[in-house]
Amino acid sequence: MIDLAKEIIAGRRLKRGEDFSIFLTAASTELFEGANMIREALCGNHVDLCSIINGRSGRCSENCKFCSQSAYHKTEIKEYDFLDPDVILQACKASESKGVHRFSIVTSGRTLTDENFEKAIAAYEKMHKECKIGLCASHGFLTLEQFYRLKEAGVSMYHENIETSRRYFPNVCTTHTYEDKIHSIELAKAAGLKICSGGIIGMGESWNDRIDMAISLSELQVDSIPINALMPVKGTKYENLSPLSEDDILRTIAIFRYINPASYIRMAAGRSYFNDGGSSIFLSGANAMLTGDLLTTVGSSTKQDIEMLTNMNFNIEKTLSDSKCKFEKVVVQS
Repeated sequence: MIDLAKEIIAGRRLKRGEDFSIFLTAASTELFEGANMIREALCGNHVDLCSIINGRSGRCSENCKFCSQSAYHKTEIKEYDFLDPDVILQACKASESKGVHRFSIVTSGRTLTDENFEKAIAAYEKMHKECKIGLCASHGFLTLEQFYRLKEAGVSMYHENIETSRRYFPNVCTTHTYEDKIHSIELAKAAGLKICSGGIIGMGESWNDRIDMAISLSELQVDSIPINALMPVKGTKYENLSPLSEDDILRTIAIFRYINPASYIRMAAGRSYFNDGGSSIFLSGANAMLTGDLLTTVGSSTKQDIEMLTNMNFNIEKTLSDSKCKFEKVVVQS
């Protein structure tokens, strides 16, 4: 694995059709060490921190089996319409004051239209004017015109998870398709937005599905890849699935780093499975995290996260860079 890591640092890029079995048989320590080498060489020691706010909660028309906000499930989450833009602005300012680099509004539902979309635009315009923080958005399947308006309002990155592999996606959701996801990403890119797209592991998919997802994200040239370890919620279709082991989560992160060496690998849900807040995640290829509360579950303390990373000698100084790992200087081989 170390030799492969050195090849990737020198410019090699793994592609669909190659033999990836080595990722499943390699010793964990060597796999993690190689991934960390790639991260350190191509991305340096900066860790990108992002926070989110649940801008509209519950009553989602989609039937994603993992989601506590789906109208198909009976969960105990709070349901509410789009928040007042000033409430969102205050949450953004609070995140900025804690040293967070990016802030995103995430809304339930297939898309965002009419009055709710206008509220979102008003919120982004206020944040863009009053805060110095990278703005991200996650509002489902928008039109090209809507993506342009988000960009004009100050949004620089759009979030649209592909969730899993193309093969496994119909097992997760049937009210929209994998192709719908890809189309949305392509429209956002056409409007000049950077892309944050990843998925969830631990939904019953195979290791080959996880590798396929990593390859698809590489082909899409995604800038930021959030990896969520499923946290089963009572009332959803996945409430009885067993949590992943620490080693499975770390191996997944390392594999994604080998296949996407110049993207932010962002740990999102699942750090609570680690006793120490997940310090080993950042020695296995990750260089970004979601900090603070999640959409419908309690997350981690930003202060504690920053202390952990600082003690590990990572750089968490504020940067508004929206590029991939800005330290990369190698030329990608064709």
